[in-house]
Amino acid sequence: MPTNPRNRRSTTRAGARHPGTPPPAVHVPAGLVVLVGPPASGKTSFVRALIAQGRIDAEAVVSSDEIRAELSGPFPAQVDSDAVDARIFEERDHRIAARLAAGHSAVAESTNVTPQARERLIALAGRFRAPVTMLRFAPDVAGLLQQYTERGRTDLTAEDVRAYAVVMSRDAGADRLRSEGATRVHDVPGRRQATTAAEAAARFSFG
Repeated sequence: MPTNPRNRRSTTRAGARHPGTPPPAVHVPAGLVVLVGPPASGKTSFVRALIAQGRIDAEAVVSSDEIRAELSGPFPAQVDSDAVDARIFEERDHRIAARLAAGHSAVAESTNVTPQARERLIALAGRFRAPVTMLRFAPDVAGLLQQYTERGRTDLTAEDVRAYAVVMSRDAGADRLRSEGATRVHDVPGRRQATTAAEAAARFSFG
């Protein structure tokens, strides 16, 4: 009996399953999604894979690094770095608030390994009664340093990466994140689990 075209699964809509991949095992509800992980832990690769697979829209991602790049021109060299950071996070919060106010999801792409950074985001989500899902990226230090070296980053040193990893281990465990107000906490697999960014993305659906 022919299949009704209306009943066929679309392969282009967000959350659709691609041929050859297992069904997504984790559903992330609409709201604020906070990525938590040191630099070089795979956050950006994961987000790019989500977009490529149609699981989230590119507009949903609010990246502090991208905002920094966008705003780098207007700041004179003598401007205090703290003032620059304040402007960047003000703009990030504005973009996240605009999406949550419209009932859309927002993905906060930054390290967010400290309680202070997460507290600000959780408070922002609370203004719109939006659930907060935190996705943890916790590779071992050796894996972090390998990825850092492969990517040739010049804005961080290896010691910086180690320091972020220490803070992540101390202040960003799953139980800690839940106690801070996260509605859901999920670990995102990576190199340590022999999982590519595309394979990790395929395990999540959004909306």
